Amino acid sequence: MLTLDDFDYDLPPELIAQTALPDRAASRLLVARPEGLEDRGFRELPELLRPNDLLVFNDSRVLHARLFGQKQTGGQVEVMVERPLGDHAILAMIRASKSPKPGSRIRLMDAFEVEVTGRAGANGEFFLLRFPSDDTAVNYIERFGKLPLPPYIEHSADASDETRYQTVYARELGSVAAPTAGLHFDDALLASLEAKGIKRAFVTLHVGAGTFQPVREHDLSKHKMHREAYSIPQDTVEAIARTRASGGRLVCVGTTAMRALESAAQTGELKAGSAETGIFITPGYSFRVADALVTNFHLPKSTLLMLVSALAGTETIRAAYAHAVTQRYRFFSYGDAMLLERRD
Repeated sequence: MLTLDDFDYDLPPELIAQTALPDRAASRLLVARPEGLEDRGFRELPELLRPNDLLVFNDSRVLHARLFGQKQTGGQVEVMVERPLGDHAILAMIRASKSPKPGSRIRLMDAFEVEVTGRAGANGEFFLLRFPSDDTAVNYIERFGKLPLPPYIEHSADASDETRYQTVYARELGSVAAPTAGLHFDDALLASLEAKGIKRAFVTLHVGAGTFQPVREHDLSKHKMHREAYSIPQDTVEAIARTRASGGRLVCVGTTAMRALESAAQTGELKAGSAETGIFITPGYSFRVADALVTNFHLPKSTLLMLVSALAGTETIRAAYAHAVTQRYRFFSYGDAMLLERRD
């Protein structure tokens, strides 16, 4: 039985990166293989991959999903968008001294009002909000909202974050957190990868606010994952088939790209299309698509730490994280990266 304690580690708080490096590709890269660990730089990634390998990126773009407001009673609220629901409604998490009731209204950013129409989620943790009908909810959010940074980053988003907390290839608006493994890529590095014959393809998985929720079950078999929307283009399915035929490897850039692909291949055959995933990958999982993974370092006791342990092996990950702490790597969203190979 896997428990939460199997995925804990000690992290000095000063190793949590609070700001992004000025140069995206200047991050360090820890290469973790069963045979050992290697300290490299992220700009060296083309040397570590092979011609005909395929990098699969998540092209989701972060919404300005954090909004502040006031209830009709005068109480202050903070709204974190979970996802848009059509043109004029959203699913959201609300922080307030007392939860707003269905039928009540909230004035957001001192600019417009939304109506609370109900609750949703397994434990009613989300609220349904209806926006004004004169424009789309997404346009209101982008116009008035704030860029949401993870809770372990201690400053509010500034002008630098507006650029650095988006990947250079982000295009499909819908996430409330960046697919952070992609933050290390700049245009020069992408060109270097292409020059070496390393191909690229895209999927879309919109990261929801549930990604920051802690695992509350000690027995992991009882944990229920939050659900996220994803889309796999037919072009990507065909690119993966060509990669397999040429002997190349499928390298996911980030756990979100991996979760989307593994979800779409649950029947055994990778299929294009759009759906929702609640896939929970833990050690013992049999990977159907991914051969390797570019990823950042993940929080203790998190589902993403469980995912990377499933791919590379629990002992490999434990050794890698202990090494990263000793060598003073930078952790989490604005931190350094890892390259992991699937343990066969």
